[in-house]
Amino acid sequence: MPIGAQNAHVIRTGIRGRHVLLTVATCIAVDAALIALGVSGFGALVQSAPALLAACRYGGAAFLLWYGLRCLAGAWRGSAGAPQPADAARQGDAGKALAAVLTMSLLNPHVYLDTVVLLGAVGSGLADGHRASFAAGAMTASLLWFSGLGLLARHCAGLLGRPAVWRGIEALTGAVMLLMAVLLLRD
Repeated sequence: MPIGAQNAHVIRTGIRGRHVLLTVATCIAVDAALIALGVSGFGALVQSAPALLAACRYGGAAFLLWYGLRCLAGAWRGSAGAPQPADAARQGDAGKALAAVLTMSLLNPHVYLDTVVLLGAVGSGLADGHRASFAAGAMTASLLWFSGLGLLARHCAGLLGRPAVWRGIEALTGAVMLLMAVLLLRD
């Protein structure tokens, strides 16, 4: 699993220790809804609409380009961009945390490609009796992934919050985002 925009946001939230449960639960809920949408046949519909697919491709590439450059700029700046563990007095606004995770989740093209298109294509191609089981398995994998990612980031906050480590994470994330933008435009 590459560190994409959504995963990096979960890691950053885990390091800061603010609204980790809200962030993880939102990522799981978004994935579950999109998996259900894809397995229900919407993924096949998107693949059969060239104009919609092109709009998703170019919009997704623009988001990935913006996010990749943002990450590379953070890596270049250094410690100013490293998330730091929070104390209880600086927990922040839950509404802002929800808006941030929804932005990282719903504007991220790979969320749609992975859930609606890829998993949707596989799931909708199964016999009717197996689609629900496939969707439940994919949703369970999402639950385990985001829960583990959030908990691990929280547990490793001291290490991951170090400026040099975070610069490496930001640089790797930025490079992966730019590569995915190029690949998305090439397909």
